[in-house]
Amino acid sequence: MPDAVRHATRSAALTALEIGQSVLVVVLLALAAASSARTGSSLAPVAAVAAGALFVGGLVVHRRLGARGRVVWVLLVLAAVHGLTLLSPDFSWVAFPVWLAMGQLLPLPLALSVGAVSVTLVVLAQGPTTTAGVVGPLVGAVVALGLSRGVVLIEAEARRSRALLASVLKAQAETDRLSAEVAEAQRLAGVQAERARLAADLHDTLAQGFSSIVMLARAGQKQPDAAGSASALAGIERAALENLAEVRSVVYALAPEDLSGSGLRAPLARLADRLRQTGLEVHLDIDPDLPRLDTGTEVALLRAAQGLLANVETHAAASQVHVSLVAAQDEVRIDVVDDGRGFDPSQVSGEPTLAGGYGLRALRERLGVLGGGLEIESAPGEGTAMSAHLPLSRRVTP
Repeated sequence: MPDAVRHATRSAALTALEIGQSVLVVVLLALAAASSARTGSSLAPVAAVAAGALFVGGLVVHRRLGARGRVVWVLLVLAAVHGLTLLSPDFSWVAFPVWLAMGQLLPLPLALSVGAVSVTLVVLAQGPTTTAGVVGPLVGAVVALGLSRGVVLIEAEARRSRALLASVLKAQAETDRLSAEVAEAQRLAGVQAERARLAADLHDTLAQGFSSIVMLARAGQKQPDAAGSASALAGIERAALENLAEVRSVVYALAPEDLSGSGLRAPLARLADRLRQTGLEVHLDIDPDLPRLDTGTEVALLRAAQGLLANVETHAAASQVHVSLVAAQDEVRIDVVDDGRGFDPSQVSGEPTLAGGYGLRALRERLGVLGGGLEIESAPGEGTAMSAHLPLSRRVTP
């Protein structure tokens, strides 16, 4: 195991091991020094104090010594302990906490080699060799090395766990940051979609209504008598009132107010009447068996009718237009066919313009979102047929 891994971080387990080592060294040195003093050795207590100071001081500062410094310190402490055994064999037991430090701080191969030499010196210091004199130090050395290496391994695993937890927390923070960015992007996308939807609704309501008012005003200017002008003014008033109702619908949930009763029949009839007042011949055909549709479908179909008829009114220069609303199999369609001047559908710009070129693109996009579509058949001089269709979705009655 790399040296930097073993000594990078102080943990509770290593701190407890070092405190235990220090206490054990002090206690064993004191007991051995007291025993030596009773046998008449006056040098032993002084040497014991020096050895204890060397051990405890080195254990406190060993993280700043570096790898070589720790090896030198362990060897010096072992040399001091084995020197003390020359004064009294009682000091042999001080080797046990030193073996703990050796297993903790030295690389395992070096710890085993130094440990073998130290055990041999302890056995020799006991005097005549006995089985107990050999087994005791050997077992003590094995226990010390095993205990210290176990603590080191636990500490290394704890460091790896802490590093893993830190990486997980960092990844979680990054995930949270990315989630916040995605949420913000979705919010902005929702804002843009809402703006586009509102622009389309305003085009299908206010713009078309004002276009009708302009056409009615122009028709009124051409009237030769007061009765015709009065009729045109009445049509302008009706168109303005309907426009006002549509504005309120946009403000309040963007749903036309006149869909609440008979569905699409009444608003389509009013659209036809408004166009007739401009001099255009309008034929309206509504499927009598058409069921009530859900509100979203009815709103989309009404907007489609408004947009298609506004294009006829503004651009077609037609004399008559046929409008039909039919349900066929699993879809409902609004077909608008005029006898106007026609156009090339491939030449229609996809970008909105100040002249009002927003409607067909926005209408196609809105119908596509709802699972429908817009089909256009036209050619210059041959009139135009436009068909908006949506899936047939019946209204659910509570």
